[in-house]
Amino acid sequence: MAAIMGAQKSLHAEESAEVEVLSANLEKLKGLTKRIQGSVIRLQSTGDNVQDSVGPAFGNTQRIQTSISNVDRLLDAIDRMRAPLDNTNREERIIKQGPKKTGLNDYIASIDRMNRALGDLKRSNLKSNQKTVSELSLLLKMGNTQLEDIFRSVLREDNRPIEPLHYITKQEPFPTIPQEKISTLRTVNAHCATTVSQTSQYDVKDTPTSRVFAETRGDYIAASLQNLSSASMSTARKTNADALYRQGACAIGTYAQGLEGMYVSEYDNICNIFAREDWSPVLNTTCQASLNDFSRTLRDLNAHIQAHLITDCYLGFEIVDVVSTLSINLESRTGELKRPISDALKPIRDTSKLAFPRLLDDIRARIQSMPSLPPDGSTIPIVAEVMTRLQTMTSYTNPIASLMRSLGDGGWAPPNPTSTTSSTFDVGADGRQLFQHYATDTLDTLHSALETRARALHRTRPLQGVFLANCVAVVDRSIRQSELSRELEHPSLPAKLGGWRRAAEKLYTDSWQEAAKHLLDVQHTTKTVGRPPSGSTAGAGAGGADSAAIVKGLNSKERDAIKEKFRAFNVAFEELVQRHKGLRMEPEVRQGLAKAVEAVLGALYGRFWDRYHEIDKGRGKYVRWDKSQMNQVLASLG
Repeated sequence: MAAIMGAQKSLHAEESAEVEVLSANLEKLKGLTKRIQGSVIRLQSTGDNVQDSVGPAFGNTQRIQTSISNVDRLLDAIDRMRAPLDNTNREERIIKQGPKKTGLNDYIASIDRMNRALGDLKRSNLKSNQKTVSELSLLLKMGNTQLEDIFRSVLREDNRPIEPLHYITKQEPFPTIPQEKISTLRTVNAHCATTVSQTSQYDVKDTPTSRVFAETRGDYIAASLQNLSSASMSTARKTNADALYRQGACAIGTYAQGLEGMYVSEYDNICNIFAREDWSPVLNTTCQASLNDFSRTLRDLNAHIQAHLITDCYLGFEIVDVVSTLSINLESRTGELKRPISDALKPIRDTSKLAFPRLLDDIRARIQSMPSLPPDGSTIPIVAEVMTRLQTMTSYTNPIASLMRSLGDGGWAPPNPTSTTSSTFDVGADGRQLFQHYATDTLDTLHSALETRARALHRTRPLQGVFLANCVAVVDRSIRQSELSRELEHPSLPAKLGGWRRAAEKLYTDSWQEAAKHLLDVQHTTKTVGRPPSGSTAGAGAGGADSAAIVKGLNSKERDAIKEKFRAFNVAFEELVQRHKGLRMEPEVRQGLAKAVEAVLGALYGRFWDRYHEIDKGRGKYVRWDKSQMNQVLASLG
């Protein structure tokens, strides 16, 4: 127990000693803390004093640093602005040496550098740079001028006029500028356009290179087409001024082909050199000179057509067709030039439209002015000429349809003051139907004028009938043996011609009707003697017996009357046959009139002969022809 108690005392003693040590350390720590707090207070006081002293100096230092940074940036800007000025002398030397000495690529690179420098100076908007801007602009214009000279010289290398006829006849494509030169021209044009936009104060629609191209290539096209222009005029003039124009005789078709070929090839050049928005103006400007020549040629041709409208209106139709096709082709291939070409064609279109009424007036005037008609009843040349005109028109169906649609149906007729209707333009009108109407009006005009003149100049109706029948035959034959048979395929036309033919036959057979009256007799039905059937074909014996019985039943006065009828008929018939053989008839007219005469006399003479041929006992004194002989004579008329 005592041991335990001794151990506990010993343990407490140790713990007490440790506490005393800790307490002593704590006292030391408190003292140290007080000293540290005092030092901190003194340090804060010293820092406040330092802050009050150093603060203004530090602020000034920051402001100085900002100013230095600003000055550095300003110096950099000045250096950048001075850079173009420093390079001006070097670029000026390159520009003044020219592209031939420096090389085109280096020359263009120099211009590009100046363009960039000029753009930078303009964006700086400093008044101090205005002089430099002006100097650079002048230098760029000088460089652009030299590029224009390069552009012009490259163009002129392929600017020798060509002969379009060679390419047309050989069916070869028209030449274009070689591809390696196209590349140079495209590059030069692009840089010139950029320079112009930089140096100009206004929005420039066309560049110097576009003007150079239009001038150079325009002269090339105009010179190449000059021979075709001259050929168009020379071939339009005929050796015989009164002859109708022959389709294709004028070189206007070849001229149009040359124009189209050269314009299309030039359009290809333009598309490969210029920007898309420049294609249209450059093409129109380039083609202007040759279009002016083309318009002048059309004006000269129009004057020629106006002076020979009746014979050369067909040249007008051909030109309308050729030039209309040209304008459509160019518009489809280039999208341009339709309007100026249509404007150039307008005078010839107007003249061609005037031809339709003038041709009708010419028919009336020429027939009315004829002092005489052929005494043998033959036709006159104007009938064939009018049909030739209509036949010739069938070769120009498209342009004629277009012109007639402009006139309107019936617009070719002279104005009628009493008419309440007028022709109107109908773009959807049937061109073939319009031509049918015009051709019908032409035939009506021709027949009406011929009929009027025949009544005035031919004394007898048979002569009038033969003349008109011959004219109708020529008209009918001309239609059937030409393209008119298809173009005038309408049921009203054969009926019209048939009516004219029947009217002419009636005029001719009127005199034969007069002769036929002598074969009419008065039959008394109360007589006991029988009458043979009309048109009997009984043999001589039977016919003779009947005729003898009939004649025997006649009194002397009646016999004398029958003899007089035979005599009068013989005289009239011989005269008519003689006159018939002396007249000039178309083959179909002679056959048709022979049938008409046979219809008038054949059956009537046969009946009269059957009844009374025994009046002279077969001596032939009064009865000169039996039925078979009469049939032979009538057949010989055809």
